[in-house]
Parts: sequence; structure tokens; C-alpha cells
Amino acid sequence: MSQRKRSKGLGCSQMTDGEVDCIPTQVERHSQDQVNQKVNELVQFLLVKDQKKIPIKRTDILKNVIWEYKNAYSEIVKKADKILQEVFGLQLVEIDSKRHIYILVNKLLHAEGQHLCRGKEKEKMGLLLVILSFIFMKGNSVKDSTLWEFLHLLRVYPGRQHSVFGDVRKLVTEEFVRQKYLEATPIPLTEPPEFKFQWGPRAEKETSKKDVLNFVAKVRPFLGCGGGHL
Repeated sequence: MSQRKRSKGLGCSQMTDGEVDCIPTQVERHSQDQVNQKVNELVQFLLVKDQKKIPIKRTDILKNVIWEYKNAYSEIVKKADKILQEVFGLQLVEIDSKRHIYILVNKLLHAEGQHLCRGKEKEKMGLLLVILSFIFMKGNSVKDSTLWEFLHLLRVYPGRQHSVFGDVRKLVTEEFVRQKYLEATPIPLTEPPEFKFQWGPRAEKETSKKDVLNFVAKVRPFLGCGGGHL
């Protein structure tokens, strides 16, 4: 049995008894051109991930982009964030410091609905903003049943297929939650199970309470009978 001590070093060698022994090795210095190439690759990786508004894990960044350059991780991420801000109006924001989870926040968004997307995605963002406004005006938290009743007033029915939004219940409880626009928390001791909705970390980063108040003032006349509930 080998007595050689294992380590989490960057270099590994095969031993005669078949075991893999990892020995610390000196980190090679990478040229600036190599680092810049990784910066560009990371920017592309983050933009692709952001298309579906999926939170990005540090482990995914290391695994898919930076793995052999992890000694330059901070430099690469910092430069990629700078490019995202200056070129695309996006900012890389950490929303979970324990698990190191990030999102891209669109700094060019406005609560009035001027999103950098078109078609159904823009319509979905419009619905999302109405929901965020409703949650805010209800004291920053609403039960799921209360939210469904409000959407009924807008002729958006969670139990029916919508021509633009598709499955509305799935859009709200799964897609918006997965994208971190909403947080859904189970309410204890409820049967059938009930949830309460609150703003998620992405919503907190991409808009403000002041913007939401401006939005509510603009759309209230168009909500009809539903406007009285905002």
C-alpha cells in the first residue's frame, strides 16, 4: 500500500498500484492573450445562459470555461463583467454567496416595459411586471390563491391555455421562479398546500419600488375592475 500523501494539487500521476496520486504543481502563468481569450469565451457562455434567464453557478463557469485557468478566475470574471456592462448593458451579480450563484442583470431595463426582447418574451415580461406590482402593493407578499384571483380579473386564467403566455400557472410557479424573478414559499399546515409569492433576487436587482409605483400609476386606468385591487 502506498504511503504517499494525497493532495488537491493541480498535477496528478498514475502510481504502479493503479491509484491516482495528485501532487501539487506550480501554477503556470498564462499569457495575456490566453486570458483575454477566456474572457471572450466567458462572455459568450454567460450570454447563452442568460437567454433563458437561468442562474449561473460558479462550478459551471469553472467546468465549462475556466477550468485550466482557475488561478486567473477573478481576473477573467472581472474583465468579462466589464465587457458585459460596457457592451451589452448587463451586470454579473452574485445572488447566493454561499453556493456562488450568479445572474445577469439588465441595467438597461425600465419598469415601463422597455425590455430588450420582442414578441412573446416581451409580453411575458409585461405580465411579470404586473405581478410584481401587485405583490408590492399587497405588502410584498401574496398567497397564490390571491394572485390567481387577481389574474382572473385581467382575463388571464391560470387553469387555461393562453394564446401568448401558454400555461400561465406553469409560467408563474416554475419559469418565473426558476429565473429568480419570484420566490414561492410553502405556507405551513395548509391542505391542499398553499404558497406565498414574493419578489425574487433578480426582480430586486432589475427594478425598484419607485419604478413599480410609476408603472402602477400608468397601467391602473387600463386594468378596469382589477385596478381597484392594486
